[in-house]
Amino acid sequence: MSISPIQQSDLPGKSFEGYLHGSAVSVIFSRTDVDGAGPRLHLHPYAETFVIRSGRALFRVGDDEVVAVGGQILVAPPSTPHKFTVIGPELYEAVHVHASDRFVTEWLE
Repeated sequence: MSISPIQQSDLPGKSFEGYLHGSAVSVIFSRTDVDGAGPRLHLHPYAETFVIRSGRALFRVGDDEVVAVGGQILVAPPSTPHKFTVIGPELYEAVHVHASDRFVTEWLE
């Protein structure tokens, strides 16, 4: 058996789709200092886990809203509409872990 590191800088769109690398999860590496940045409302048929490394963002998950900050972890359950908006000017840096070997997204707005 052989294992080879994958350079994050070589990933298309700064995301890692597991099926391309023999993994059961997919990951988005998010990094921005743009106030108001973030995806529009969407859902996935699997859970998405947000590991927030720094900064803060307003998350809407289902009917709940919460400001999450660096050092916290949030989980959007399967099939639950969610989005987030970066609250600047601090750098928002997070790892978004999708419990799927490929991204499956239904955009709602």
